[in-house]
Amino acid sequence: MSAVATGVGLAVPGARSATDLTTRTSGGAAPVDPAERIGKKGLRHLDQATRLALCAARDALNAAGLMTGDARLTATGGGPPAVGAELQVPAESVAVVVSSNFGNLDSVCEVATTIAADGGTRLLSPVYAPRLSSNVTASEIAIRFGLRGPNLMVCNGPTSGLDAVYWASVLLSGGRARHVLVVGVEPANDVVRRLTGHDRPLDGAAALVLESPAAAAERDAPVLAELGGYVRTGGLAGCVSALGGIPRAWLAPRRAPADVLPGVLRHDLEHRWGPASGALGVLQCAAAVGHFAAGGGGPVYAVAGTDGDDAVAGLVLTAPDSRTAGNGVGNA
Repeated sequence: MSAVATGVGLAVPGARSATDLTTRTSGGAAPVDPAERIGKKGLRHLDQATRLALCAARDALNAAGLMTGDARLTATGGGPPAVGAELQVPAESVAVVVSSNFGNLDSVCEVATTIAADGGTRLLSPVYAPRLSSNVTASEIAIRFGLRGPNLMVCNGPTSGLDAVYWASVLLSGGRARHVLVVGVEPANDVVRRLTGHDRPLDGAAALVLESPAAAAERDAPVLAELGGYVRTGGLAGCVSALGGIPRAWLAPRRAPADVLPGVLRHDLEHRWGPASGALGVLQCAAAVGHFAAGGGGPVYAVAGTDGDDAVAGLVLTAPDSRTAGNGVGNA
């Protein structure tokens, strides 16, 4: 990969900055209130995952300098960016890639239950229609902020978040976009709890702005981390081996065996913040940014998936050059 992270945004209960991701937990923290963060207008008919994603996306765009303004009033009908927000780059140059496995699951189940109970669609409101498509979150982000580049939704199991980061780099290297907003988001609701069996899954979102080193230098943008190699294998040990070398720290999948990278500083974000599914990989990249911001060295490995899953994905992140490092982290 040849990409750098220039902005981070979070909508995670209890995490005000990327450095909090490896030092704090969500215990006792109040849920994120999207209406308080970005204003309630336009949120009424959106699912919780999309609301959370909008919060993290807005902060990442602002932190990277791609957008200025609060974006609290929503444009309608696919028009210009939200009132109060102004893009600093051409709209066509910004792509959106979102990862979520359960984002709209509650909406789908609600509609299915209504149809089963009534025997038809008579009781369904048309406002439900957009929420039944899994790409609703990626689409809504693009509409709200006026981002007209490629738009992609990834729903690929435990590796989905890191896969989304990879596909963002493909868009950059292929010249399809100059900047990519990557968002990982999962909601915590009764449907997700029943399906996963987890009492306290992540109820939050993380967002990154990625761009080529040349594009970042041209904008004099802060470089928070550099993305290195990405691999996808059938097992955890094979994935870690394929990444090469020994990292200074690694962001491990939940319950990774102790004999994998023994002695290396390990951060289990799902232990701190709850099972994160499709949001994990993006959350891990944000945590790596926090690690570097706090003075931690690299390389750092982000790894998602275990031997019990269909695949394991890994990504190498390195510390930014001190000459280009800056403050591109959006605070909650």
